[in-house]
Amino acid sequence: MCGIAGLFIKSSRLRPELGALLSDMTSALCSRGPDSAGFALYTTSEPGRVKLTLTSVNGRRDFQTLGEILSRSLGAPILTTHRYTHSVFTVPEEEVAQCRAWIVENAQDIRVLSEGSNLEIYKEVGYPDDVARKFDIRSISGTHGIAHTRMATESAVTTTGAHPFSTGPDQCLVHNGSLSNHASLRRELRQDGIVPETENDTEVAAGYITRELRRGRALGDALKSSVNDLDGFFTFVVGTKNGFGVLRDPIACKPAVMAETDDYVAFASEYRSLTGLPGVANARVFEPKPATPYFWEH
Repeated sequence: MCGIAGLFIKSSRLRPELGALLSDMTSALCSRGPDSAGFALYTTSEPGRVKLTLTSVNGRRDFQTLGEILSRSLGAPILTTHRYTHSVFTVPEEEVAQCRAWIVENAQDIRVLSEGSNLEIYKEVGYPDDVARKFDIRSISGTHGIAHTRMATESAVTTTGAHPFSTGPDQCLVHNGSLSNHASLRRELRQDGIVPETENDTEVAAGYITRELRRGRALGDALKSSVNDLDGFFTFVVGTKNGFGVLRDPIACKPAVMAETDDYVAFASEYRSLTGLPGVANARVFEPKPATPYFWEH
């Protein structure tokens, strides 16, 4: 089941509305996945600094105090922004590796959900409308974003098990479907230094795209190669710092619809998710073809 929504904004005038538009799109898909929900949003960046989106697996953490301790330990300023159960730590670019190592050693309950100059991820267990409201997704502006409503079928309903998954800087993925060769791919990824942290096959798919991007492939080429390397049925929506991509498996058994105007490109699992977008009545509405990568970049 599950529901996917994605929005790539071309026009700068719509960027302040990214969170509101994506929240409305996701709201229409609640019945497809009431277990949990997540949002990946590409927001403003600060030169020389990287954002780490953090959550606690036990749900209890004073992130403000943690940020202060971490700042003193690293000898570098850590800026913290809190939303519900998550916090975004903005750290100097040269301190990212040391910051992550400190968290692993000193704060074992903390998980880094995303890393990047623009990417922020917010995801939680619960009804999708409630998740969007508690994180105040509507207030977030940016260039593009993807969202997911989950009906769990193969792994536990947890915060870290919810989509989107991010396995590389400013890169994330959501998935509707199921992969049959995720166990063997998981072993391959570990050999390449990409270690999935959950049992969710979607994180394996995200890791696969990360590996292909590290190898120097463009997003479109990485999506194209996954058609041959990933077995199962799937619809992927992928975000990178400057890009937005969509891919369906060769059978395309999962529903998908897209709309494009001069102002945006939108993806959804159902057309009703698109009906509230501005100018959608005049959009080019189409169903993405099987095994055909679609991608847009700023």
